[in-house]
Amino acid sequence: MKVSILASGSTGNTSLIETEKHKILMDAGLSGKKIKDLLAQVGVDINDIDMAFLSHDHSDHSKGLGVLMRRYPQINAFANSGTWKYLIDENKVGKLPVEQINTIEPGQVKSFDDLEIQAFATSHDAAQPQYYVFSSAGKRITFLTDTGYVSEKVRDVIKDSDAYMLEFNYDTELLRNGSYSWQLKKRIMSDYGHLSNEQASEVFEDVLTAKTKHIFLTHRSQHNNTLRLAHDTLVNNLARDEIDFNPQLKVIDTDPNIPTDLIKI
Repeated sequence: MKVSILASGSTGNTSLIETEKHKILMDAGLSGKKIKDLLAQVGVDINDIDMAFLSHDHSDHSKGLGVLMRRYPQINAFANSGTWKYLIDENKVGKLPVEQINTIEPGQVKSFDDLEIQAFATSHDAAQPQYYVFSSAGKRITFLTDTGYVSEKVRDVIKDSDAYMLEFNYDTELLRNGSYSWQLKKRIMSDYGHLSNEQASEVFEDVLTAKTKHIFLTHRSQHNNTLRLAHDTLVNNLARDEIDFNPQLKVIDTDPNIPTDLIKI
């Protein structure tokens, strides 16, 4: 299995997962043209994408999905029923081809050839947010952003993954002292908001094992965080808490506009 975080941040999110038999988009929160260009940068033709999985309805994760489904009929798109209902009822992504709409509900596991996907519910102020563990050829990668906290149930689901794409959204002091309204600050720090650098780092006390070799730091706020703060918080916490991790573990920073390399998991 290979993965590239094509774009990650408050302005738009999308990633690529490859198996031997499938090329999958995880979220589509940029324009169709931008997603096509990002895929090309890692050597993938958008016509080869055959599946897309959507986490929730917010535009920085969903706004390109309708265009992609209409333009590329080979793409089968998956989300839960609550997310589809909201997108369709509110006309958030335009008219969707019915034959390309597929459901996967929280707690479900679905298999396609060499690919298995497990969906799990998260805590965010969207219609019905959920994220996924993708498994293939004995490898697992967890995708998890846009959640105010990570429950014990979710930690059990995602534990012992080979790679994590986890949200490091904000530094608490930068957010508290920043220019956002207090109402917005409360929303971000709430159980239905986002994970801080410290909260995200703390998750790894429970889920990290010697099996894990890649951690992608994602969904970083461009106003309330910095790349260095996010990176150092994780690295320092792993050392401080004496967490037993693989010495080959790589902590990989991501960018809102520049894809990571296509990395073998």
